Amino acid sequence: MNDETTLNPAEEPSAYVRAVEERAPANVALAGKGVGSPKPSRATLSSVVSGALGSKWLGLVLAVLTVALPFVNSTTYLIQIATGALIFVMLAVGLNIVVGFCGLLDLGYAAFFAIGAYTSGVLATKFGWPMIATIPVVVVVAVLGGIFIGGPTLRLRSDYLAIVTLGFGEIIRITANNIDFTGGPNGLYGIPGFGDFGLRSDIVVYWVSAVVVCAAVLFSSRLGRGRLGRAWRFVREDEDAAEAMGIHTYKVKFAAYIAGAVFGGIAGVLFAAQQTAISPPSFNFLWSALILMAVVLGGMGSTPGVVLGALIISLLPELLRGAENWRYLIFGLLLIVVMIFRPQGLLPARTGEPKRCERRGPTTTQEGAS
Repeated sequence: MNDETTLNPAEEPSAYVRAVEERAPANVALAGKGVGSPKPSRATLSSVVSGALGSKWLGLVLAVLTVALPFVNSTTYLIQIATGALIFVMLAVGLNIVVGFCGLLDLGYAAFFAIGAYTSGVLATKFGWPMIATIPVVVVVAVLGGIFIGGPTLRLRSDYLAIVTLGFGEIIRITANNIDFTGGPNGLYGIPGFGDFGLRSDIVVYWVSAVVVCAAVLFSSRLGRGRLGRAWRFVREDEDAAEAMGIHTYKVKFAAYIAGAVFGGIAGVLFAAQQTAISPPSFNFLWSALILMAVVLGGMGSTPGVVLGALIISLLPELLRGAENWRYLIFGLLLIVVMIFRPQGLLPARTGEPKRCERRGPTTTQEGAS
């Protein structure tokens, strides 16, 4: 009696059957060893770098090194360059909330930078306020500016919103250029720093900038990981789907715009204290373009990436100063090369939600359960 499952010896197995038989030793585990529990592979370079960037101690180490820089080298040139880089980091982190987290294309971010600088400069030079005391007023004025421009325009999307914000940035600059109260084309000069405290004024400005920027980076990172940050990411990925899931997209976008305005205003205070003189050409469209470039270069939505992008954009022209007139050409070519090979940014944001800490306790293994 012939078995129905027995193959005819004359019939050759198909190509699929031959492929399964050839790969069987690699895919099928031995009996009793458990299927689906491969051995952990060796840590690759990318996983090591990712783990180092995700370490909570990395930010603390960088913050300590930043604050300790004047003890290592306190030359005026280095302190000025470092202060400028910190202010640029502050601007990039603020714009990252608007563009990277929430997906709002803002081309007029320099307007809030100008609002902060002019508000603190006017209060300090015409009314004699200390620069530290002007920060709360700057925050209030920046919020009012965000409400004024964001209220009627945040219902727009993509290119339309970019055009409106670009116009807002130019309106602020032209207004400052045509009002005597802001100094007109000559601007404001003689803006004081944050005091001396027995030290050089530029070192005091650097330390104040370092503390403010470190706090801003930490606050932005925590804000992006919280409930509001998740809502921003949902709006960025698909605004219609987010609204269908119950997220009030207008309020969420408005919160991102106001937060970015506050960051830009405080950066303006630091800029006015560092430069001691401001004028309308200091806040042209080039500033908005460079800040947006730092966000895109570092990786939109990634706080470590945006900090790295801001440092590259602000420090690379100084490092190329030896090339004299060719440095901006080299600077542009390097940026093009980076964007070709890393279009997602140098340190792009990780996809998915952050892992939660597992509750410690006795674990039940497969062998123990059996």
